[in-house]
Amino acid sequence: MSADLQGVRELQKQYPVLGLIGATPLVDLGLSDNPRVKILAKVESFNPGGSLKDRPVLFMLADALANEEIGNGVAVLDSSSGNAGIAYAMIGRVLGVPVELVIPDNASEERKKRIMAHGAKIHYTDGALGYDEALREVARLNESNPGKYFFCDQYKNENNWRAHFETTGAEILRQTDGNLTHFVAGVGTGGCITGTGRRLKQELSSVEVHCIRPELFPGIEGLKPLGSPDDIVPEIFDEGVVDQYWDISIEEAYDTCQRLAAHGLFVGQSSGGYVAGALKVAETLEEGTVVTILNDLGERYFSARLWDPDLLG
Repeated sequence: MSADLQGVRELQKQYPVLGLIGATPLVDLGLSDNPRVKILAKVESFNPGGSLKDRPVLFMLADALANEEIGNGVAVLDSSSGNAGIAYAMIGRVLGVPVELVIPDNASEERKKRIMAHGAKIHYTDGALGYDEALREVARLNESNPGKYFFCDQYKNENNWRAHFETTGAEILRQTDGNLTHFVAGVGTGGCITGTGRRLKQELSSVEVHCIRPELFPGIEGLKPLGSPDDIVPEIFDEGVVDQYWDISIEEAYDTCQRLAAHGLFVGQSSGGYVAGALKVAETLEEGTVVTILNDLGERYFSARLWDPDLLG
C-alpha cells in the first residue's frame, strides 16, 4: 500500500496540529567561503514534533488508518532512536491510537521524556549493543504477540520514502526554483535520502545525491554507519540514488553543531553531521548550490554531552 497525498492532506485538515507538518523553511547557512557556492538547509524543527520524522510517520499512520490497520485498539509498534518515536507518540495521541516503541537505553533523556509525555509505552534495549539490537527486539516483540500490534516498520514501509518524495523533495525544488546541484543527507531509515533523492533526480537529471556515513562507534545518534557487512541495511534505502559517500566522525559532527550555534542555529548531532558533509562537498565545487537537512533541535541532546562545557572548548 502507498499513502495517498490527498488523504494525508484531508487528515491534516481534520486535525489542525497535523497541518503544521511540512512546509518548513529553507535557509542559507552562510557557511561557504566561496561566494559562488551556497549551502542551504531545511529547518525541520519547525514541525510540531520538532523533527524531520513527523513527515514519514504522518504518511505511514495515515495509510494504516485508511486501511483500518489501526483505529480499533491495535497498538502501533516500531523501533526508534527518539525522533521517530516522538512523532509516533504525538501523532498517535492526536489520532487516539496507542503507541509502543523499542528504544536503545542510551537515547537522550529529553527525547524519552517527550515520548512519555504523549503517553506512549517504551521498551528499552541495551545501548551498548547498538541500534540494530532495537531492530531485532521489535521484531521479537511483534512475533510473540500476534494480533496485538500494527508493526509500522519504518525501515521497510514504502510510505516512509514516499513522504519525502511528495513533500521534502517537492518543497526543495519549489523553494530553490530547481536551482540546486547537490543534496546531502545520511541514512537513519533511508527514507529521506531515498525519497528526496528520487524526487530531485526525477526533476533534475544533473543533481547529485551525497550520503554521509558515521563510524560504528561511538557513531552519530540516529544514523547508521553502513560500513560493516554485519550492519542491517534498511530495505527502503535505495543505494542507487547515492552518487558519493562521505565518512563523518562524531567529532566533526559536534564541531559543526557548535559552528552552527555560533550562527544562531541550535541543532542536534545528525544535523551537524549532515552540514559537515555539505561543507566537504562545497569545498570541491567552483560553483553550485548544496542543500541539506537540519533534522531537529540541540535541546534534545543536553543529556548526551553534546553541549557539555568541556566539549565546547
